[in-house]
Amino acid sequence: MIAIPALLISFPLILVGAIAIWVTDPGPVFYRQTREGHGGGPLRIWKLRTMYRDAEARLQDLLERDPVAREEWETRFKLREDPRVLPFIGRFLRVSSVDELPQFLNVLMGEMSVVGPRPFPAYHLAAMPPAFRARRCSVLPGITGLAQISARSDADLTLQQQLDESYIDHLSFWLDLKIIWGTVPAILGRKGAY
Repeated sequence: MIAIPALLISFPLILVGAIAIWVTDPGPVFYRQTREGHGGGPLRIWKLRTMYRDAEARLQDLLERDPVAREEWETRFKLREDPRVLPFIGRFLRVSSVDELPQFLNVLMGEMSVVGPRPFPAYHLAAMPPAFRARRCSVLPGITGLAQISARSDADLTLQQQLDESYIDHLSFWLDLKIIWGTVPAILGRKGAY
């Protein structure tokens, strides 16, 4: 089982990240969000908090006054210049994907896999066709996936769907191994990460 050694190895990074978050914006250092899991059931993923505690209010304020940001959000559900993200530590944790490391707890509990389609928030899934959402739910969601090594945050909804469908169509041990192998250079290269 990869989850236990992965948690042990990543523990120092999680600890340092947690301390930096608390120093920057005192409050909870972990963040749990309910997302759609295997079979369509609820999945509460663990993450290091990379945003201010009033992140949603900051996002709504920006989208109401900035049409360019609103268009970017509606296309990718990501923002290159996101006012919600904590200065320095938040961006570092996101670009390096260290914020995702606590999800090895979800893997350990059997709710996620190391590789699979990323579990998206409800607002992201709402923009996807129901038939495609059903296909995504047919496999365990993953910490990393084909979209993460191919495009990361640069993928729009159409490309995300194509990559997830390709992964599901060609699901195999060797594909998972290739994705795991490709995750480290994708993170280190920071292409498409923000």
